[in-house]
Amino acid sequence: MTTRLLILCLAASHWLPAQPPCVAVAGPQILGADLVRAVPALKAVPPDLPLAPTPLPGAIRLFPAAELQTLAARFAIREAVLADTCFQVATEPLSRSRITESMIDALKVPGVQIEILETSTEKVPVGRIEFRRESLGNPANPYRSQPVMWRGDIVYAGDRRFAIWARVKVLASVTRVVATENLRAGVPLKAGQVREEVVEAFPLPAERQLPLSQFEGLLPVRSITAGTEMRPADVTRPNDVNRGDLVRVEVHMGAARLALTGRAESAGRLGDLVPVRNLDSSRVFEARVEGKDSVIVQRPGMEEAQK
Repeated sequence: MTTRLLILCLAASHWLPAQPPCVAVAGPQILGADLVRAVPALKAVPPDLPLAPTPLPGAIRLFPAAELQTLAARFAIREAVLADTCFQVATEPLSRSRITESMIDALKVPGVQIEILETSTEKVPVGRIEFRRESLGNPANPYRSQPVMWRGDIVYAGDRRFAIWARVKVLASVTRVVATENLRAGVPLKAGQVREEVVEAFPLPAERQLPLSQFEGLLPVRSITAGTEMRPADVTRPNDVNRGDLVRVEVHMGAARLALTGRAESAGRLGDLVPVRNLDSSRVFEARVEGKDSVIVQRPGMEEAQK
């Protein structure tokens, strides 16, 4: 009995009219104009009338015939609406050429070469492809052609985002700084101890690189052998004030200015607070480093102190 019923249902379905496909929409709202494309009999519905939010990718928004008939009556449309109508987000296959364009725009590196090895495979909403530099992974070794993951988005229907990804190899002409001789930790760098060279490599973020002009005077934080690449983490700025140094102290008290000499009780760089000892009274006070062997003390004036 069950088998016979199944055969009858399949036979009946063969003669039923096929359900028309859902209407694809690209905006954040299903509008009257979208509805008229699906049901021309409702042409009196205002084209800019918002009917419902656009569904998420993979979902549909169904308007039952009864709901459409109510809408028709609202606009004095006498023609009967007999069928349900559905809408879905417009989708398309993910374009590798558009992915590459977005990646090149995000990197802004002249002559960069991008090889896409793998991407998201499902269809994506119709919209703008966006890959941001900060979402690109970094290889363990930038001088080997290693694949990295880069996550991005399709921006669609206004400001909605649909996540996508790609596994890529990225290569460009990169300028790096290398040591020309063995360097000792804590000894200030001099001109000629580092040089630039151009190599084909993964373009690291700007914060992981330092121009040649900024290395002079910096201190290696460890011993470095000749030929080693120099990165920001390998060097540090020398102290502007060292413990035991005599420092010029400026005291600002309202509009008044007072200058004296003190002794730094700890090391510090520009902007740091360090303890300073008054040479006459031996009193220790806190001052802010303003430059080489120079500190400043800010105190409220008499009028401000009385407020």
